[in-house]
Amino acid sequence: MTETTDNYELVTLANGVRSVYSRAHDETFHPVIGPVAEAEALYVKQLRLPERFAACTEEFVVWDVGLGSAANVLTVLRSLAELKGKLRIVSFDHTLEPLAFARQHAAELAYPLGFESQLEALLKEHAVNFSLGEVEVNWTVQVADFPTLLAQADIDAGLRAQLPAPHAILYDAFSPATNTAMWTLPVFEKLYTFLDAARACALPTYSRSTLLRVTLLLAGFYVGAGHATGEKEETTIAANSLELINEPLGERWLGRVQRSRSAEPIMDGTYRQTHLSEANWERLKQHPQFSQPT
Repeated sequence: MTETTDNYELVTLANGVRSVYSRAHDETFHPVIGPVAEAEALYVKQLRLPERFAACTEEFVVWDVGLGSAANVLTVLRSLAELKGKLRIVSFDHTLEPLAFARQHAAELAYPLGFESQLEALLKEHAVNFSLGEVEVNWTVQVADFPTLLAQADIDAGLRAQLPAPHAILYDAFSPATNTAMWTLPVFEKLYTFLDAARACALPTYSRSTLLRVTLLLAGFYVGAGHATGEKEETTIAANSLELINEPLGERWLGRVQRSRSAEPIMDGTYRQTHLSEANWERLKQHPQFSQPT
């Protein structure tokens, strides 16, 4: 069952949950178990967000990379609603069209219900402040090409001030095959420079590909196996602190890298799959995750 606009469709998944389909990318948002269940498994539970937020004595910062139809953020908000503290969300997307579509179809999608006014403010002003119980929320959105924005913020102090170092990153861009520029080594290297070494930060994402994991490691992150979501038996979690990763990749995974035909990081907007180069293999082996004594 679908309801169509020019760029997006409302679709019904096999389990009866409604979601959004992008015609331009030929991809469905949260395609297997639905928006809320996926966000809960991949982000809320895996990041231990309620526990970390409750223990945080400063403003807790979440980067939402791939705002889309806002399912990830709204699920995070509901998970923290009974707690107390300050939450800052910085969302990123090159368009607000899927957000507007979700607001238009709030009743069918269900998860936007109760946040209609906040979504309207975000659409109009790109920023909204509100209270959710005893949680004070500051939510802004940067409407721009993410790789370009990071490069600009690197030399623009005013823009960089709008991007505080995160405690958590929800990385939910379209797949590398259709949105290659979001998954390159230069993007993750640049992203890593926005982290604060004194502020533990974790980044889960839905892919478990060897190529992605090599890319994250070479960018400076520690990397581990992530929680299952729907039909995915495993996802990926990266962090600037090994303490945030329950199942770090180890020697057995390195053997898989050597055999993989798709391990070399993507350097630009051209999607390609190839064996890991000898230079990057040597770099990978020197990563602290593998070179430190166990």
